[in-house]
Amino acid sequence: MSSIPPPEVFRVSTVQVACDGSGEISPALGHPRVFLRIDPEVGYVECGYCDRRFVYIGGPADTQAA
Repeated sequence: MSSIPPPEVFRVSTVQVACDGSGEISPALGHPRVFLRIDPEVGYVECGYCDRRFVYIGGPADTQAA
């Protein structure tokens, strides 16, 4: 059984990120702002509201690392 891919993936350079679900939509239509921390051993974290995935650049989950 394969997992469903996240709707959006953001590559970030810090292990602390914030997500409010906005982007192409108004922040008023997003969700409450949450602050997330990426575990360096995992290399990514997903938002519990909108399922966006934040991948630490150069981490184990970064498939675009050079």
